[in-house]
Amino acid sequence: MKALVLAGGSGTRLRPITHTSAKQLVPVANKPVLFYGLEAIAAAGITEVGIVVGATAAEIRRAVGDGDRFGLRITYIEQAAPLGLAHAVLVARDFLGDDDFVMYLGDNFIIGGITALVDGFRADRPDARILLTRVADPSAFGVAELDDKGRVLSLEEKPAEPRSDLALVGVYLFTSVIHEAVRSVVPSARGELEITDALQRLIDTGHDVRSTLITGYWKDTGNVTDLLEVNRTVLETFEPRIDGTVDAASELIGRVVVEPGAVVTGCRIVGPAVIGAGSTLTGCYVGPYTSIAENCRINDSEIEYSIVLGGARIDGVRRVEASLIGREAVVTPAPTVPAAHRLILGDHSKVQIHA
Repeated sequence: MKALVLAGGSGTRLRPITHTSAKQLVPVANKPVLFYGLEAIAAAGITEVGIVVGATAAEIRRAVGDGDRFGLRITYIEQAAPLGLAHAVLVARDFLGDDDFVMYLGDNFIIGGITALVDGFRADRPDARILLTRVADPSAFGVAELDDKGRVLSLEEKPAEPRSDLALVGVYLFTSVIHEAVRSVVPSARGELEITDALQRLIDTGHDVRSTLITGYWKDTGNVTDLLEVNRTVLETFEPRIDGTVDAASELIGRVVVEPGAVVTGCRIVGPAVIGAGSTLTGCYVGPYTSIAENCRINDSEIEYSIVLGGARIDGVRRVEASLIGREAVVTPAPTVPAAHRLILGDHSKVQIHA
């Protein structure tokens, strides 16, 4: 079995972070989201991995390399434009050959990995297997309709009137029959070749499409809210560890990780939290569920439930919460301004000012 990892999306929901960085490389708990997926694939015993890349190909290549660090052999597959999941299967045809494969969206996160799912697919070998989870707003996802025995009856991408609350999770397993199905689909109203249409083609032609309902934890990390939630979940699995320098005036409570080269002086840190390698914290409060990446500088500030990316600086700020702060960003207090109102008013205006 091979794996096809999709890492070509533009990440519009995470802008401005993704104006300068691939969304799959935004870190949670100081590790890129993409790496969690690659580790899950390796743990499932899969070694041949194709990564579909687009405009951020160079950055993905630099981060992942040849895959040796994960125990994988990586092949990079260029996709000229993000034209849908079915299109990604089309452009990966030569790499996939006639092998079974798991397709994994590079910005998805599943606690517990995919080993049991892959093992079950190898044993049963249906033509396709999809993962489903119940969501509050199914109209934002691909949606599945099942019969009373759990078999897949129909699939629809982002329906205006969903037939169920069962959304497709970003992991799919296929045999080679999917290749004929993806060749048969036409662009949707979004202008994309939808994998849901290809799966529906398999159902319509009598193929065996099965589903697994996820009751554990899954997130699409495509927006800041979900990214912070995944960060919280991963940090809760950490064990306390101090590899950097923490002075006697500092107080560390709970599961706090201080990575090598980090220096903590006169701070109070309440875990779970991680302080990245080479970062310097002075006179700070760092609250639970905070990840501070490498080489950051935080002075006389308070931060909680946030992700701070590499090289960022926060100086003299009260208080930062539920935030995603980009690489090399600088956060400082606003300058004091005179208590005055400056107005440019048109004719016949009416203005009420609370002095």
